[in-house]
Formats: sequence, structure tokens, C-alpha cells
Amino acid sequence: MKTALRTLPPEGYVEWLKDVKERIRSTQQRAALAVNSEMIHLYWQLGRDILERQEQQGWGAKVIDRLADDLSHEFPAMKGFSPSNLKYMRRFAEECPNLHFGQQPVDRLPWSHIIRLITKLDAPDEREWYARAAIEYGWSRDVLVHQIESRLYHRQGKAITNFDGQLPAPQSELARQTLKDPYLFDFLGIGKEAQERDIENALVDHITRFLLELGAGFAYVGRQVHLEVGGEDFYLDLLFYHLKLRCYVVIELKAVAFRPEYTGKLNFYLSAIDAQMKHENDNPSIGLIICKEKNRTIVEYALKDLSKPVGVSEYRLIESVPKNLQDSLPSIEQIEAELSNGD
Repeated sequence: MKTALRTLPPEGYVEWLKDVKERIRSTQQRAALAVNSEMIHLYWQLGRDILERQEQQGWGAKVIDRLADDLSHEFPAMKGFSPSNLKYMRRFAEECPNLHFGQQPVDRLPWSHIIRLITKLDAPDEREWYARAAIEYGWSRDVLVHQIESRLYHRQGKAITNFDGQLPAPQSELARQTLKDPYLFDFLGIGKEAQERDIENALVDHITRFLLELGAGFAYVGRQVHLEVGGEDFYLDLLFYHLKLRCYVVIELKAVAFRPEYTGKLNFYLSAIDAQMKHENDNPSIGLIICKEKNRTIVEYALKDLSKPVGVSEYRLIESVPKNLQDSLPSIEQIEAELSNGD
């Protein structure tokens, strides 16, 4: 058996090959999007036709069963013409008359995503928000369902912060929208009386799910990160870097109600991070205290004259993530690659 010997490539070949590979992948992606777009348009047209004939010509509901049977006989290899799917097409045309969820073109979404958006959400603004996020971050169907069921739309940007006074616009608004309240640690499988270290250990053990809950842009740096200041040792609970905010994010976990003194300690940590770790091109580091509960007035007073940007949120320890979601969550590498490509 002969072994093929490969000679050294000519000058410039490696760079050219990389470019060719990128063009092929780009073409494959565009082709897949084009196929998906054509199918979504077909489904919408079928739904519109059914809707119009039922409304204008008085066709009954049984016409859907007949159409499903006729199309299945004519196109046996296609699986999208079941009675239930045709009913989804009808609802799709009814609730999305211009092929958009608000400003978002629906033909950029897989059909399974569209079904979940029209069956799980009634408010047009929520549908548009989840559609945009699914397109922007490449959510799978199960991740989309999880985000809807965890009421992400109602939690995003709800943390109490002092960002408006401590960060320049538009950085302050982007940072504010990055944080949630409350955070759902339902995937940890620990009791509601868990201690801080128990929660911290569990979060690190489930870091991929924690990154998903934190949201787009968070890259994990480490836990119990060591800082030396004035000859003394200090340890941060959790340290992240946010790829879009371009700054470090220090997270302190508190398994008790918020107390004003927590902000002073975090303010100190942020000063140390900015002095010892922050690159000259990084934005100011921000802090997040995630506690068991909080009094809004106390938090607002504690943040009012603080010199560093800090937010405060609560956490919830509730039932576990559904089993069907566990295998569909992206890895840390996939999340970071996706987010860095989106910058």
C-alpha cells in the first residue's frame, strides 16, 4: 500500500485555503438560509390560502384533513403536511400577516421556532423580542422555549443599578440591559436554604448553564480569584469578562438579604480589578451582587453615592430544568465563539 507524500505548499497557499474554506462555509450558510426562507414562505402562503378560503368561501375545518391527505399522497417524502402542521400554517398566516414579528423577518427563523413563538406568546412585542434574540444568538428550539418559560423578557434589564451615573452612554444602557432580576438558578438542584459556598460550587459545576442564564457576552474567568492589596489577600466569588461590554464583571453571591455594606466591599474589589487586571482598552469593570432578597429602597440608597458601577439582583432556586433541555445547551466554547463572532 502506497502512502501519499504531501510536499510543502507554495507560498500563500495556507492563507488562500483558509479564505476558500470561509467562502464555502458562507455559501453553505446562505444556501441553508435560502432553503429555510423558501419553506417558510410556502408555509405562510398555504396558511393564508386556507385562512382566506375558510373566511371567504365558508370552507369548514375538515378541508385541512383532506388537504393533508392529498398532499401526503402527492409528496410522500415531505413530512410537513400533517393536519396539525397545516393548522399551524393557518395560525401563522393569521397572526403574522406581513411575514414579520414586528421588525423581525420570520423567514430567518426555523419553522419549529415560529410554532413556539405563535403558540407560547400572545403579546406582539414579546414575540418580536424573542424572535430578535433567537436570530441574534442562534438559540436552538429548546433554548428558545426555556427562555420563554423562564420569562426572560420580563427579567432582562431589571436589576437595580447606578450605571446611569457611573458609566457613559450608551455603555450604561447596554450594561443595564445585560443584567437581570431575578436570576433563576433552577438547574442547581439544591434547596432554598443553601449557603453561599454551596451555590458558588454548584454554579461552577454547572458553568455552561450558568453562562446561559447570565446571558449573551459573559466569558468565565474564574472563581475565588485571588487579589493582593497592601500585602493582604482577597478573593472574588466569581469573575467574568463581558465580550460586548469589553469589561470585567465581578459577581458576589449572598445567600441572605442585601445589606448596604456589601456595596462597599464590591466597590473595593472593582478598584483593585481596574488597577491590577484591567487593560488600557477595557471599559471600567462593573460589579453585580446576587442575593437571596433585597429591599429596593435600601439598595438605591446604598448605590446612590458609590464610585463604581454596581448592580443588585435576587436569585431564585426553583425546580430543575426539563430533561429535554439538558442535552441541547451549548458548550462554553460554542457560546464564546458565537459571541465573539457577533461583535
